[in-house]
Amino acid sequence: MSIQKISDHELVKLYQSGTQAALEELIRRHKRSIFSAINLIVRNRPLAEDIFQEAFIKIIHTLRSGNYNEEGKFSGWAVRVARNLTIDYVRKMKRDVTITDSEGNDIFSYLVIAEESKEDKIMQLQTERQIKDLIHLLPEEQREVLILRHWGDLSFKEIADKTGVSINTALGRMRYALNNLRKLMVAKGVQL
Repeated sequence: MSIQKISDHELVKLYQSGTQAALEELIRRHKRSIFSAINLIVRNRPLAEDIFQEAFIKIIHTLRSGNYNEEGKFSGWAVRVARNLTIDYVRKMKRDVTITDSEGNDIFSYLVIAEESKEDKIMQLQTERQIKDLIHLLPEEQREVLILRHWGDLSFKEIADKTGVSINTALGRMRYALNNLRKLMVAKGVQL
């Protein structure tokens, strides 16, 4: 049987028993989704590549040490490892988060409407920048939930697990984040 036809579960077992090609196949299969999860949160592609490498080092270490227990799918677990490392990095650096696609392009650039004037484009960019700035004025736990939910595409259960709070607390933080963001937009005169 070809290694490409083997399940992730079997590839993990093969790698743990010493078959290097099994790890290479796992990386090939899941590189895009893991990299995208990282790149959605960080500012630039080179940084996302560094965190991707760090994530796979952690994944390899966990597999080699025998601490990996397959409670779900390998791909979901690997993406969680990568997201957690990325979020930890962002927290540590407390940097401005730019949301990018897998090619490193700012997602807000897709919001440009066809045939708009230069003035419209400038106003659009100013509004986007203002909203990003307002998001960073939110309390840290509200900002974190907002970013994880809307740009990290995590479920409220995943957010609760990552932040160590109940689902109701995560939902409450999101509600407060959205309410506070609306108030800030009104106070600063930001209109969509």
